[in-house]
Amino acid sequence: MNYELKELLDEKYRQYNNPSFIATDPIQIPHSFTMREDIEISGFLASTIAWGNRKMIISNAKKMMDIMGNRPYDFVMEFDAKNAADMPPFVHRTFQNQDFQFCVASLQNIYKNHGGLKNVFESAFRKHGNIHDTLFDFRKVFFECDFPLRTGKHIADVSKGAAAKRLNMYLMWLCRKDKSNVHFGIWDIPSSSLMLPLDTHTAATGRALGLITRKANDWKTVEEITAELRKFDPDDPVKYDFALFGMGINEKFNATVQL
Repeated sequence: MNYELKELLDEKYRQYNNPSFIATDPIQIPHSFTMREDIEISGFLASTIAWGNRKMIISNAKKMMDIMGNRPYDFVMEFDAKNAADMPPFVHRTFQNQDFQFCVASLQNIYKNHGGLKNVFESAFRKHGNIHDTLFDFRKVFFECDFPLRTGKHIADVSKGAAAKRLNMYLMWLCRKDKSNVHFGIWDIPSSSLMLPLDTHTAATGRALGLITRKANDWKTVEEITAELRKFDPDDPVKYDFALFGMGINEKFNATVQL
């Protein structure tokens, strides 16, 4: 084990894993709710649009909650596709009205016919015992209703090698828990099984630290870096997302930096 690297990552984890992180991250959206279903739904929608500028992500996620009357679970359960045209317009980059409306309709199906998001994810994990196949099963359930082809690109398909950054981030939010209370820990999927949410920042930092050898940012790379992080903490490898992301976005730590 590279103890010098572990010491660095542990130090950065302690630095960035604190409640102040919430105010600058899209995780603040589910933190504005207390009912589990509201947390699940708001977190799913916020994570689904979590690409691009973080301020824009947060602003647009708040707009989604406003459209839903800040009652996401009630809005989902009361949604009538016949009245979808009456919803205020919503756009986040390539995620638009049609995508938002389908997500609400799909979530309604999940809560009415599959026991909710918690049950869908936990049941899939109990069946497979790994996150890759859990995400594959979730996507099948999510798109079991008729859906616009354009919406398919917004939910990662791990069967095609997608890194699934936003879905892995969502699972980290809902499943992981520690004393900082940044994450919720309200789903029964063990932290030891979670996969790192790989984005440009964590990937660049991971390569600079020698945690990644592959060039692509795909599922195999997610497996590679998560396996390396498990050497440092087998019970909670994705805790180092705080360190890698914080170093990448705040300290501009990249492939030009040598440890």
